[in-house]
Amino acid sequence: MAYRPIENYGVIGDLNTAALIALDGSVEFMCYPEFDSPTIFAKMLDDEKGGCFQIKPVNANIKHRQMYLPDTNVLLTRFLSCEGVGELTDFMPVEELNKGNLLLRRLTAIRGEVTYQMHCRPRFNYGRNKHKAVKTDCGLQFISEGDDKLILDLRSSVPIEIIENDGFAEFTLKPGDTADFLFGQFQEKKHSACPILQPFITDHLFETVKFWRSWIAQCKYQGRWMESVRRSALVLKLLTSERYGSVVAAPTFGLPEKVGGSFNWDYRYTWIRDAAFTIFSLLKLGYTREASAFMNWVEKKCEDIGNAGYLGLMYGINGRKDLEEMNLDHFDGYRGSKPVRIGNGAYEQIQLDIYGELMDSVFLYNKYGEPISYDFWNNLVNHINWLSENWQIGDQGIWEVRGGKRQFLYSRMMCWVAFDRAIKLGAMRSFPTPSHWRKVRDTIYTSIFDEFWCKKKNAFEQYPGAGRVDASSLLLPLIRFISPRDPRWLSTLAEIEKELVSDSLVYRYKTSEEEESDLVSGEGTFSICSFWYIECLSRSGQLQKARFYFDKMLAYANHVGLYSEQLGYQGEHLGNFPQAFTHLSLITAAINLNDRLDDARNRGFTIDEKATFG
Repeated sequence: MAYRPIENYGVIGDLNTAALIALDGSVEFMCYPEFDSPTIFAKMLDDEKGGCFQIKPVNANIKHRQMYLPDTNVLLTRFLSCEGVGELTDFMPVEELNKGNLLLRRLTAIRGEVTYQMHCRPRFNYGRNKHKAVKTDCGLQFISEGDDKLILDLRSSVPIEIIENDGFAEFTLKPGDTADFLFGQFQEKKHSACPILQPFITDHLFETVKFWRSWIAQCKYQGRWMESVRRSALVLKLLTSERYGSVVAAPTFGLPEKVGGSFNWDYRYTWIRDAAFTIFSLLKLGYTREASAFMNWVEKKCEDIGNAGYLGLMYGINGRKDLEEMNLDHFDGYRGSKPVRIGNGAYEQIQLDIYGELMDSVFLYNKYGEPISYDFWNNLVNHINWLSENWQIGDQGIWEVRGGKRQFLYSRMMCWVAFDRAIKLGAMRSFPTPSHWRKVRDTIYTSIFDEFWCKKKNAFEQYPGAGRVDASSLLLPLIRFISPRDPRWLSTLAEIEKELVSDSLVYRYKTSEEEESDLVSGEGTFSICSFWYIECLSRSGQLQKARFYFDKMLAYANHVGLYSEQLGYQGEHLGNFPQAFTHLSLITAAINLNDRLDDARNRGFTIDEKATFG
C-alpha cells in the first residue's frame, strides 16, 4: 500500500479522544473511548488490520480539499469532480456538552448528482480482537469478541448492510440532499433509542461550533499571527482531557521519527514536562480553567506518590503509573516502520528536568491563575527537598536516551529552575521555605558555568566532556537563566547555528558517528527546537531574522495548520501527530516576537532599519 503522508490529515476530538481524518474523508486513526484506550481505527499503521471509516464518491477522478470551520475543531472535506461537489462535515460533540464518545458525520450534496459509498471497518483492541456485526432497529452494532466487550453503534439516514462483518452503503445524493452517520457508544438514557438523525446531528453541530467559538474567543492574543496561534491553541485544547484535566503529548502512537526506523513511540500519555509547557502556553493566552484542571490533576499525583522524589515522568490520562511497553507485531507499521509500540518504557526513567517544568508552571499558575493550597505547597516542598540531595545524579534527559544516564545540561538547568521558582513562589505567598534552597540554587547556577562550558567550542555543551551542543540549551535564555545577549550565550547560539541549524530548521544534536562524518541524523529536525531558536533570535534583538524564520516555519504547517513532532529532509512531517510540543512553542515564539516587534515600532524603529533592535 502507498501510505499517505502524515501531514495529509486533519484532527477532531471530544476532549476524551481524537480522530485523524485523511484528505479523502477516511477516518484512519482513533482510540476509543479515551486517548490511551486501544484503537478501533488504525489504518495509518496497517492497511488491512488497522480499520477505517470511509465515505467517498464512487467516481475515481476526484479532487479533495479540507479545512476547518473557522475558529472550531469541526472539519470539512470537499469532494470535487465533473459530476458535482460534495461536502463532508466531521465533528465530535465535546465531553463538556454531551459526555462525548460520538463521531458524527454529515455528507451534503452541494452541486450535481453523485453516488457515494460508505465503508465502516472497525478493528477492536489494536486490531487484535475479532468482532461481529448485527442489524438493529436503528442500524448496526459492532460487538467485540474480546474481553473488552465493547459495543459500538453505527446509525445512518441511508440504508446500510453488512458485508464481511463490516458496514457498507451505496447511495446517491442530489443537490441539497444530506446523508448522516452516527458512530460510537450511544447513550439511550440521555437520548431516544432511535433519534431522527438529521435534527440530532444539526443540533449537536450547532452546539459544538458554539462551544469552540466561545472557547477561542477567550484567547487574549491579538497579534500578527492570530490565525496560526488560535489554531495551535485549539489543538492544545483538543489534547486535554475534560474528565481528568491531564494533557496528552499527542493523540497517536507508532508514527516514526525516521521512516523505516524503529523509533516509533507511544505519545498518548501525560508527560509532566509536555503538559507543564502546554499549561504555560495556555496561561499566556489567558486560559486559566485548563491550568486549574491540570493543577488539580498534578496535586492528586503528588499525593499518590507518597515518597518524595518519585514524581513520575509520565502517566496515563487517569493517573495510572504502569505504562508497560509492548510491540504490536501484527501491524505492518507506517511505511514499514517497525516495531509498532504501545505503552512507553520511558515511564521508568529518571528525568530530573520535570521538577523545573512543574515548578515553573505552578509558579505561573499561582501568579496568573489562582493561589495554590498550603497542602499542595507542602507536597511540592517534599519533592524539592529530595531534589536538593539528588540534583547531581545522572538521568536520561529531555530526549529520553536509552543508552545510559548522564549529567545533561538541560536537566541541570531545569533543576535550577525548580529551586528558583520554588523560592520565588514561597516569597510571593509568604510560605515557610527551607533555608538551604537558595544555597542549592546558587550552587547549581555556578556548576553550569564551571562544568558545562566547553572552551574548545566556546559554548555550553550537552553534558560534561560531550564536546557538542544540544538544541535543548536554547532554553537557557528563555527560562531566564542567562541574558539573551550574554557573550557566552551568543557564542553558544553561534555554535548551535553552525552544528544544528539548517535554514530555519533545527536538529536536536549530533551523535558521535554523525560528528565524524559531518552528517546530521536520519531523523527529522525538531520543530519545537526551531521555534525555540526563533524566540532566542527575537530575544537577542535579531528581529528581521527571527520574523523571516518564523514565517518560514508557518509555511511548514499542513493544509489545516497542524504540525507533527519533526520535519524530514523534504519538509515531510515525521513522528506523532499533531504534537503538543510543536504547537505550544509556536504560541510562545509568536507572543514574544510580536511583542518585540511592537516595541520596536513604538520606539520608531523598523526591523529593516535596525535588524538587531531589542
